[in-house]
Amino acid sequence: MDFDIKNKEHIFEPGRFFKQCHASTLIVLKNDELLAAWFGGTHEKHRDTAIWTSKRLEGKWTDPVKTADEEDIPCWNPVLFRDDDGRIYLFYKVGETIPEWQTKFITSDDDGSSWSRPEELVKGDRGGRGPVKNKIICLEDGTWLAPASVETATTWDAFVDVSEDKGRTWNKSPVPVDHGKLPGKGIIQPSLWTSGNGSVHMLLRSTGGYIYRSDSSDHGRSWSNAYPTHIPNNNSGIDAARMENGDIVLVYNPVSGDWADRTPIVCSLSKDNGKTWGEGLVLDHEDGSEFSYPAVVTKDNEVYITYTWKRRTIAFYKLG
Repeated sequence: MDFDIKNKEHIFEPGRFFKQCHASTLIVLKNDELLAAWFGGTHEKHRDTAIWTSKRLEGKWTDPVKTADEEDIPCWNPVLFRDDDGRIYLFYKVGETIPEWQTKFITSDDDGSSWSRPEELVKGDRGGRGPVKNKIICLEDGTWLAPASVETATTWDAFVDVSEDKGRTWNKSPVPVDHGKLPGKGIIQPSLWTSGNGSVHMLLRSTGGYIYRSDSSDHGRSWSNAYPTHIPNNNSGIDAARMENGDIVLVYNPVSGDWADRTPIVCSLSKDNGKTWGEGLVLDHEDGSEFSYPAVVTKDNEVYITYTWKRRTIAFYKLG
């Protein structure tokens, strides 16, 4: 892999601020500063689970700050997004169970130092609108695309929430998939990138043992039937991002199987828009441990990655 490791560290001391944490997200601020978020508490689904944030300033991460919470209701899966005006959005899920999820968001105009009051993303929503795990992308025409999915007791499906008015309203664009040919419940948690001229692509977590893919030629308004790639998937989260030179970076567990091991975690590079992938750079590996749910963003030709480290802290890499 054509990268050097510039930084490798934990955002905070494992287990210091809460027993467990998961599902990180990050954005690049000015001067190589970073903002990260995740959920933390006693354990996933516990009523004390809240959304926490930390900044990387002058080469060091600040102590985590509880940034969003709901009394006696678990919070899940934060997603950070910075719009063209510099406003930061923090989306997150609220609910006792995934089918009951409600999406809320807060905003910041000072790089995450202060935040607005929470609002519902879509009034009356149940099941979760907007980004479910991975980052929103903004197309050349100003359209926002939020990678989304819905989970019931029997079926998983993916969709993209499309906004043409900077997040004020959203319209669902479903991702077709043949459930008769896909083992298990289905596909969730898309990761998006654009190759320009209205072409958008996604990779998806699946229960079928492999990462699935779908493509759009009309700015994400419609999608091809989702199809399996040759990339293994353990039914755990993935994330991808496009670099300025057109290369695609993918972070994932190279393990095949429904609920299979979440180790190792690797970073791979594609030079042909995701058709083929180079040898993965191993970020972490330990038998019986969990390294999962990555988030990846790029700036210039540098790559920034966070992921869950044994559910006890969030790991951070900078590659260049």
